[in-house]
Amino acid sequence: MVNAVGVLLNAVMISALYAVVAIGFTLIFGVGGVLNLAHGAAITIGAFGAYHASTTLGLGVVGALLAGVLTGAAFGGLLYVLMIRRVQEEPIMVMILTLVTAVALEQVVLSVEGSQPVVLPSLVSGNVSVLGARVQTNLLVVFALSWLIIGALFAFVNRTKPGKALLATSMTHKGAALVGIDADRITLTTWVLAGALAGLAGVFLGSFQSAYWAMGRAPLVLSFSIVVIGGIGSIRGSVVGAYLIGTLEVLTTSYIDSSLQGLTPLIVLVLVLLVKPEGLFGRELAH
Repeated sequence: MVNAVGVLLNAVMISALYAVVAIGFTLIFGVGGVLNLAHGAAITIGAFGAYHASTTLGLGVVGALLAGVLTGAAFGGLLYVLMIRRVQEEPIMVMILTLVTAVALEQVVLSVEGSQPVVLPSLVSGNVSVLGARVQTNLLVVFALSWLIIGALFAFVNRTKPGKALLATSMTHKGAALVGIDADRITLTTWVLAGALAGLAGVFLGSFQSAYWAMGRAPLVLSFSIVVIGGIGSIRGSVVGAYLIGTLEVLTTSYIDSSLQGLTPLIVLVLVLLVKPEGLFGRELAH
C-alpha cells in the first residue's frame, strides 16, 4: 500500500527542484527570446564539477555546491560570449548552436568520465519523519534550498535595480536601450545566472540520483514542458508548471508504473499546446 502522505510530500519537494531546473531555461527565453538547448548540458557540467570538487579536491558539500554553481555559470557565460552573442537575433541559429554544443559536451564528458554513473555525496544524510512519513533529509534540504533560491530570484527581479533592468530588457531591447540599459550586458548576466541555476540543479539532482554523461537530457525535456505549460518567459508560470508536472509525475510513478515517469511531461505538454498554446501565464518574465 502506497503511503499517500509520503507521495504528497515527495511531489511537493521534487516539484520545487523541477522549478529550479526550469527557471534558468525560461529566463533566457524571457530576456533573449531564444531557446537554450544546452541547458541540460549545463546541468551535467554542474553535477560533474561538484563531483570532482568533493572527490578529487576533497572540498566537502559546500565546496561541491559552489563548484557546481561556478561551473554552470562559467559555461553559460562562455557560451553566450563565444557563440550566442554573434547570432542572438536569429533564434533558429541559436537553437542549432546550443544543440550542437550540448551534444559535443556530452561526448566530451563520456570520453573523459566514461559511461558509468558516479555518485555525488548527499547534502545531508539520514531520514526524518514528516507527518508520519519517512523522508530523506537530503531531499528536504534540497526542497528548502530550492525555495530559498526561487524566493531570492523573485526578489531580485522585482525589487532590485539590476532585476528591473532585466525585466525591462525582457519587454523590449530597444526600449531598454532608450533609457540607458545595456541590453547586451543584461543578456550576458541572464546567461550566467541561468547557467548557475542549471549547475546548482545538477548538484541537487546528483545528490539523490546518479550523475552520468547524458543526465541533462531528461531535465531539458522537463524544462521545455514546464515553461510551455506555465507560459514561455514567465518565472511564476515555471513554478506553477513545475508543481503540475512534478505532482503528476510522482502520482504516475507511485500509483501506475514507474517506467512511465518520462511520459507524463510529454502528454501534458501536448495537451497544453492543443488547448492553451500560450501557457497558463502567457509570455512574461515576472509579476
